[in-house]
Amino acid sequence: MPNLPVYNTKGEEVERVELDKAIWEVEPNRDVLHQVIGGYLSNQRRGCASTKTRKEVRGGGRKPWRQKGTSRARAGSIRSPIWKGGGVIFGPHPRSFKVHLPKKMRRLALFSALSDKLRINSIIILDKLTLSSPKTKEILQILENLKIEGGALFVLERKDDFVERSTHNIPGIKVSTVNQLNPYDLLLYDQLILSRAALLEVEKKYSAQSIQRTPSRLED
Repeated sequence: MPNLPVYNTKGEEVERVELDKAIWEVEPNRDVLHQVIGGYLSNQRRGCASTKTRKEVRGGGRKPWRQKGTSRARAGSIRSPIWKGGGVIFGPHPRSFKVHLPKKMRRLALFSALSDKLRINSIIILDKLTLSSPKTKEILQILENLKIEGGALFVLERKDDFVERSTHNIPGIKVSTVNQLNPYDLLLYDQLILSRAALLEVEKKYSAQSIQRTPSRLED
């Protein structure tokens, strides 16, 4: 079984932990990752863009001029779509972009992203991550101790306001929880930093529901 070192916030190795092979050594499936990430981004869309048709635009109830004898084109309303200030033809209206994907597909995509992170050595396990108050300086020191360069995704067992508020001013850093873990964030950020408790929660949540490998290699 794969195993990783566990570090404290000073960057010192304190122990090693074994990982569940069914979650962390899945053959990455590029096609499923593409579908799931596309569905995830689609589900983030609010779908509230709206335009008015000619019947919804205010005014235009009177015919602007008589039908014949003016040497001008016929017009029935100043709110016609061909007039400035008129309605919009085939414009967007509120709609849902919700995409439903099977649970097994979503799990395979998540396991694929986690396995790829392990394959490229982009996972760091912290024994714990707790702050007594919101302090960006402490998070920056932890990142320096762990030699983190580039973006990083912190995954905690549960929501921690102090940690979240401490990372708001740091570009390229995001704090998430096990329940919010998704393939998009895993591929977006360079490093995955898991607390020891979060790692146990991930394996507890998914180990009994792990899926079979799907042979499709994720290209670099």
